[in-house]
Amino acid sequence: MSFFATASMLTLGSLLLLVAITIAAFLVIRPGFRRLSRDRRRQLQGRKRNQKATTLATATDFATDQIGKVLAKRGSSLAGKLELAGLRTKASDVVLLTSAASLAAGALVMLVLTPAIGLLITIIIPVVGWFILGFLVGRRKRAFADQLDQTLQMLAASLRAGYSLLQSVQAMSSEADSPTKDEFSRVLNETRIGRSLNDSLIEVSNRMGSEDFNWVAQAIAINREVGGNLADVLDGVARTIRDRNQLHRQVASLASEGKLSAVILMALPFGVTAFLTMANPGYLSVLFTTTIGWGIVIAAIIMLTIGGLWLRATVKIKF
Repeated sequence: MSFFATASMLTLGSLLLLVAITIAAFLVIRPGFRRLSRDRRRQLQGRKRNQKATTLATATDFATDQIGKVLAKRGSSLAGKLELAGLRTKASDVVLLTSAASLAAGALVMLVLTPAIGLLITIIIPVVGWFILGFLVGRRKRAFADQLDQTLQMLAASLRAGYSLLQSVQAMSSEADSPTKDEFSRVLNETRIGRSLNDSLIEVSNRMGSEDFNWVAQAIAINREVGGNLADVLDGVARTIRDRNQLHRQVASLASEGKLSAVILMALPFGVTAFLTMANPGYLSVLFTTTIGWGIVIAAIIMLTIGGLWLRATVKIKF
């Protein structure tokens, strides 16, 4: 059997394996159809006649519903991360789209290169998506921290203008920039349904991971108990936060060189691998066709992970 015939058989087998895994996973998470009441069936029949949904749309909706149920049962934190990232997409839709993109990219790489690299791409894409989601969450938290000084100034100005604290929060929910606007809108909605304002503000500080806003929430809670000029208190807190942010930016600028070096060192193996694969596709085939080659790949992944964690601990400065 020639090399091309062997490669074709491996590619076909890998594609069939991916299809089998997909079907098996769908059957596992599919709980079966429940018997609906007569009124519910009439509503669904009327909705089907009105919408005239296609078979593909119906299957997609069913799949997203089942994925959503599985995520709800397992208490997944994906929905919370999507909310922190400012994404309005449902967690089930994200899981379905990521799975489809992973399978499509893996199958394409199998057809172009080798089945082993295709399987590796299929595994890597969800991991990369998780890291991208974490990056979006971190960026939104940093934006909230950067806006905190301006937020306190606007709150103090509203209080001096004669607004109450709740009216000042309402003004922030409509006039501030995102994500501060979104967080204060949530606080306002929670207070409208009966939750304490202090609890809502502390929840914002916990959700955004902001120690500075935790100070603001505590200052507001103490002021509401003992009284005093809240505007002056917020000005003092804002001054302290401004000095801390200035020191933080100075430290970040000094550590930026180390972070750039860490990024280059982590990206270098992938860049060299991509270049060699495009320049000479058969040069690295030994790594994925022999036992020793797979051992080298696994050892490289382990060492790269340890090195990445080490570099991250080195360049991450906490104060």
